[in-house]
Amino acid sequence: MSRKHHHFKVAEVSCCVKYFLFGFNIIFWLLGAAFLGIGLWAWAEKAQLTFCSISSSGLQGVLSNISSITDLGGFDPVWLFIVVGGVMFILGFAGCIGALRENTFLLKFFSVFLGLIFFLELTAGILAFVFKDWIKDQLNFFINNNVKAYRDDIDLQNLIDFAQEYWSCCGAHGPNDWNLNIYFNCTELNPSRERCGVPFSCCVRDPAEDVLNTQCGYDVRLQGVTVECNLLIFDYNCMHSVSIPSADTFPVLTFRLFFNIEMDMQRQFNQQKYIYTKGCVGQFEKWLQDNLILVAGIFVGIALLQVGTGIFPCFIF
Repeated sequence: MSRKHHHFKVAEVSCCVKYFLFGFNIIFWLLGAAFLGIGLWAWAEKAQLTFCSISSSGLQGVLSNISSITDLGGFDPVWLFIVVGGVMFILGFAGCIGALRENTFLLKFFSVFLGLIFFLELTAGILAFVFKDWIKDQLNFFINNNVKAYRDDIDLQNLIDFAQEYWSCCGAHGPNDWNLNIYFNCTELNPSRERCGVPFSCCVRDPAEDVLNTQCGYDVRLQGVTVECNLLIFDYNCMHSVSIPSADTFPVLTFRLFFNIEMDMQRQFNQQKYIYTKGCVGQFEKWLQDNLILVAGIFVGIALLQVGTGIFPCFIF
């Protein structure tokens, strides 16, 4: 009797764990499918692939389109959706089916894969703390690369605009970082109307402004301009007067002067009233310091969730 009672108790515990793990993973799996679907849809839109007309362009044309999308100078947010969504989809599927069918192989795969991710996250956190100066340099390099590629990808552009608006910043270290972008740099050979400007996300928004002014950043970094002036000087009672045949009889001295004047266009107003002058690296560091407890709590919560979810399958097999 005691043996049967003991078997019934174990089965009851396993049943609770089984359906809890199944419910958690089906939500996780659906979220992963959503992330993966959004990523693949966005990637297909950018690649301009119509799978029904692959035969018209051929395999070479398809590969050319794929290469043009993946070979960007900056970070493409679409790949974040694809990678994260793919991992979530695989883990969720293995955990969901493994718990429902009590499949030992899938449950072990789920636990080992989750443990590996946790180990990689822990290692990355330790390395980031030890090599924080190197991480900061890489962050600067990463942001500058994305500044260069600002107009190359609409998703990257939206991500940069969001970051600059959220953290009230402009560029990696300041507005002049936008000289790295071919559309915003201040070289004389730059024909762009955005020359010596910044994106609209660098502008300080007026609370009373109902319509977003996307041209608010034009010319805000303009240092100088070369102007060709034509001066006509009419001088009377001059020693070297020249009489010009006309209806008038007064001597008129005419000088036509051609010269270039370098006009100082330094702003007389405070630039901070119009655009953000702080860099995004410094603002991000400040945000981390101000929200350290919140950020640490989120990471600890995710870690505990991963550990707990990885241990649960042990109660089934």
